[in-house]
Amino acid sequence: MTRPRNDTFLRALLQEPTDYTPLWLMRQAGRYLPEYRETRARAGSFLDLCKNPALACEVTLQPLARYDLDAAILFSDILTVPDAMGLGLYFAEGEGPKFERPLREEWAIRDLQAPDPYEHLRYVTDAVSEIRRALDNSVPLIGFSGSPYTLSCYMVEGGSSDDYRHVKTMLYNRPDLMHRILSVTADAVTSYLNAQIEAGAQAVMIFDSWGGGLSAAAYEEFSLQYMRRIIAGLTREKDGEKIPCIVFTKGGGLWIEKIAAIGCDAVGLDWTIDIGEARRRTNGKVALQGNLDPNVLFASPEVVQAEAKKVLDSYHAAGGSKTGHVFNLGHGISQFTPPDHVTALVEAVHGHSRALRQQG
Repeated sequence: MTRPRNDTFLRALLQEPTDYTPLWLMRQAGRYLPEYRETRARAGSFLDLCKNPALACEVTLQPLARYDLDAAILFSDILTVPDAMGLGLYFAEGEGPKFERPLREEWAIRDLQAPDPYEHLRYVTDAVSEIRRALDNSVPLIGFSGSPYTLSCYMVEGGSSDDYRHVKTMLYNRPDLMHRILSVTADAVTSYLNAQIEAGAQAVMIFDSWGGGLSAAAYEEFSLQYMRRIIAGLTREKDGEKIPCIVFTKGGGLWIEKIAAIGCDAVGLDWTIDIGEARRRTNGKVALQGNLDPNVLFASPEVVQAEAKKVLDSYHAAGGSKTGHVFNLGHGISQFTPPDHVTALVEAVHGHSRALRQQG
């Protein structure tokens, strides 16, 4: 595997020196872009868009045509895995994702099996291959999955939830059933990410969106240990090149030292922790990704640039200069973000990080 012409993102994850801080955005291909909305309308539905490799490729590339980003991320959804397990994913208008068959009964949990990604998720691996060809070795492609705990929240609740009472009731009343779901899902995520790597993903990310809602002890038992298990089973090198892994737990700032110790190359940060503090606490053990508050992008371009510089300055002041930082938001970009504000962000990150490197 030959490294892309712009390999700044990969070098930052591997803590190799870079000329500037690389940048990509969670949900960078999404509803804030008018070109995405046009493609989404042509697809007919969100799921149809995800399951059409040509259209998934098209929307993956859209933000790169508009902005000077340093990585592409596969356009897909974390819920493709439980959908492939037979839970019947659908999207209700105005309500978000739903499952026809949530996991509430013991027999259903006992019968749960990890899907073969090459049989049940072939549309994803086909999209990865198509995107790699279209990128033509320009920038790296990131593959991804939800974490076992985050996926299990949707699988047990049957969709989004305000209080996660079904999954947390099971977690405390029947931890054996919860561990069964998490174990099968961890196997599914491992094979799914490895299939993406085989198809051409050059880095992978695990989104633990709901892990931050657990107690410290429950996080270790029901989320962290399963992400550790996934990382131990990942393909970490392909064709002579390392495949970096990023782990992002939203709300996980209290546990970044523990996350850094599970074998990942980078820890994703939400906006509630100072990145300089995170740098000091992890002490260079891993690269860091983040962590501008996504809502900053609603402010004026001048404020966006000033706030981005604060993130870079904080990392720099904590001893990070030429290595180990990938700039991102602290969560996904909002559908209401003005596209030109992203232009201001990219310019500020690239320009200011170059200036900081010249300072030494």
